Amino acid sequence: MIIDVHGHYTTAPRGLQAYRGGQVGQLGRPSKGKPDITDDEIKKSIIDGQLKLQNDRGTDLALFSPTAGGMGHHFGNAMISKYWTETVNELIVRVVEMFPKNFIGVCQLPQSPGVSPANCAAELERCVNQYGFVACNLNPDPSGGYWTDPPVTDRYWYPLYEKMVELGVPAMIHVSASCNPNFHGTGAHYINGDTSVFMQCIQDPQLFKDFPTLKFVIPHGGGAIPYHWGRYRGIALDMGRGELDDFLMNNIYFDTCVYHQPGIETLFKSVPTKNILFASEMIGAVRSKDPKTGRHFDDTKQYLDALNLSAADQKLVYEDNAKVVYPRLKKALG
Repeated sequence: MIIDVHGHYTTAPRGLQAYRGGQVGQLGRPSKGKPDITDDEIKKSIIDGQLKLQNDRGTDLALFSPTAGGMGHHFGNAMISKYWTETVNELIVRVVEMFPKNFIGVCQLPQSPGVSPANCAAELERCVNQYGFVACNLNPDPSGGYWTDPPVTDRYWYPLYEKMVELGVPAMIHVSASCNPNFHGTGAHYINGDTSVFMQCIQDPQLFKDFPTLKFVIPHGGGAIPYHWGRYRGIALDMGRGELDDFLMNNIYFDTCVYHQPGIETLFKSVPTKNILFASEMIGAVRSKDPKTGRHFDDTKQYLDALNLSAADQKLVYEDNAKVVYPRLKKALG
């Protein structure tokens, strides 16, 4: 089985954006309401989009969450975020119910700048216990590019981590859209977020001592980390932390959303294979085809296949590592 741990519902019907526009306009008196989206619209969007590419590329299952760029935690207040998050998570439920063999849910969290992450625990529990979701997306910067909340290692975040550990679910570290003009969303802000969180964990390794079973998946190939592995390894040693493999790599994992062959090769040369999970982020940050190859940039399976990994390592990356990091996934698959 080939499990893609990083998929977003980027092809959601237009009714979702119409709903969001109306919701953001209700900043003074927010109400939940319901988007005008039919089952037929959902089916068409998936069949013509993610499902078609799954079949074309030979993958089997995607961990599927609301669009990361659309989380928009910087819009409005905590109530706006709550209603928006519930709505998009319920849309993922509808997708999973229609295509249970192809998608498993991962939830958005109702974060807001300056609002305690404890506020997210109830929605996480609802999605896991009621709908069978296997993970959440955690935004380390709900401000949208201004980084006004504490680092992810701060005790500020501990109420959420306590719930994650209780439920047995990991978090994919994923910022949302950038409203800071210095940082392009997918080209800079996403990679900045990935890199920053890893560095925060080097600076304060107490987090994983307090939560030894807590797991983070850092997407987009780990941001800058694998490509400057010596820098971060050296910084950790200079700080007296020891080797990265010894104090971080039982808790932090990387996906394969790297869109060229040299990048994938560097990822596998730097990071232990047990810490790499197959993912594509399709249909997402880059939708075009590489004019040099004629294949989509985000068809990441092509790069892994070109590595000529052993059968055992292929199975780790495509399937077994995901079952370790996402224990509820293993249960869901029997």
